[in-house]
Amino acid sequence: MAPEVPGDVFSGSGKVSTLNTGYSKRAYVTFLAEEHRQILRSQGCIVREIEPIYPPENQIQFAMAYYVINYSKLRIWNFEEYSKMMYLDADIQVFENIDHLFDTPDGYFYAVMDCFCEKTWSYSLQHSIGYCQQRPDRVPWPAEMGSPPPLYFNAGMFVFEPSRLTYDNLLHTLKITPPTPFAEQDFLNMFFEKTYKPLPLVYNLVLAMLWRHPENVEVEKVKVAHYCAAGSKPWRYTGKEANMDREDIKMLVKKWWDIYNDKSLDLKHENSVAAEEETFSRKSIMASMPEPTISYLSAPSAA
Repeated sequence: MAPEVPGDVFSGSGKVSTLNTGYSKRAYVTFLAEEHRQILRSQGCIVREIEPIYPPENQIQFAMAYYVINYSKLRIWNFEEYSKMMYLDADIQVFENIDHLFDTPDGYFYAVMDCFCEKTWSYSLQHSIGYCQQRPDRVPWPAEMGSPPPLYFNAGMFVFEPSRLTYDNLLHTLKITPPTPFAEQDFLNMFFEKTYKPLPLVYNLVLAMLWRHPENVEVEKVKVAHYCAAGSKPWRYTGKEANMDREDIKMLVKKWWDIYNDKSLDLKHENSVAAEEETFSRKSIMASMPEPTISYLSAPSAA
């Protein structure tokens, strides 16, 4: 039976309760039907609307058309009531508790390095050379081109510290920065270049790693899977797209469905979140599509 809400919402939010996390869960949205919000509440998520953010007008063609709305995630830096937050894209599933990432040293931006081998990166210099930071020894960066590019992370999962100053700087920088094909991911990589600290890939397995760099993957140890490869979304999976007939892909898709169908993992009714708990100090803005789920660590009282 297919999910009763869009998979890109439910996978990142509806079963986040499987984490057994000690922290609260919030789903920030720019638009989501009330029936789908209620499903998120029933799984312990507090649903909040945020105002969308769009990049400066430009003729750039994004790698995917819907990337234009992804700049809205910059709003999360404005939530200073939390000292540290964990962002998860909505096509992510978490298999093990990862609360310990809240204990990472302060002052840094944590995420998993991306892979440049898929054709979606064909616009990039790395792809045209054949260089990938996941295996820099395979095709070395040409010496005549100087130092390799800085490490580049996938922005589908990251740990960060909210700050009004950072938030204001992000919005100011966005106004003067021309958009690029990978939208907010390129932008965040540029902005946090000096403070980025890589996390092991078990915290955000981009599925293309399974066939591009299998030597780097121990799939049984993966804590967080990112179903971002074409054809890999479990709620739309057919196995017909390239690489989707692999046994490891089938296993990860099955794992997603096992979690989805496991009623023992559902939050008990008394622990669900009521709609009245969603009070938000900013004006609600109706826009075009949902934002993913974020877990957070509350900031200590100033008292």
